[in-house]
Amino acid sequence: MPIALRGDFDAPSLRTAARRSRDAGQARRLLALAAVYDGATRTEAAKIGGVTLQIVRDWVVKFNAYGPDGLIDRKAPGQPSRLNDIHRAALAQIIESGPILAVHGVVRWRIVDLCQWIWEEFRVGIARQTLSRELRALGYRKLSARPRHHAQAAGAVEAFKKSSPRLWTKSRSRKASILLR
Repeated sequence: MPIALRGDFDAPSLRTAARRSRDAGQARRLLALAAVYDGATRTEAAKIGGVTLQIVRDWVVKFNAYGPDGLIDRKAPGQPSRLNDIHRAALAQIIESGPILAVHGVVRWRIVDLCQWIWEEFRVGIARQTLSRELRALGYRKLSARPRHHAQAAGAVEAFKKSSPRLWTKSRSRKASILLR
């Protein structure tokens, strides 16, 4: 026994909705269901829609539940994220504090090192590409700062820098060069 269509729509209203639709897939689905309202069999509706009977059944279920908007293509949800908010907060904190050579064994964080840290800390396996996407979502980019010793004084680098002499010097004035001739 096929699933009955909603009673608050009819074939002309579905054809009007198909005409107004900007989504080609939705218009095709609406026209197939309009044929069912006109008395066509589900097999004929499947031929109109270019699909199988099971797909027409799925369209009917979506149409009955959500109306014409239920027939619009939506983005698939995909897999849920492996990292939750606690993991992300800990990851941001460890990135901001920087690695300690004696503890972490590295002088600067690489994505591979962060994957390993997440595994050791939370026992969550995550791929490098996925972690890279998560880091971009957190606002981090693949820029690496110069490594810094964890006990380095704040003003030590500025005090060590020397001012260099200018590489270019002004040439002698033209008057002086004319007088020397």
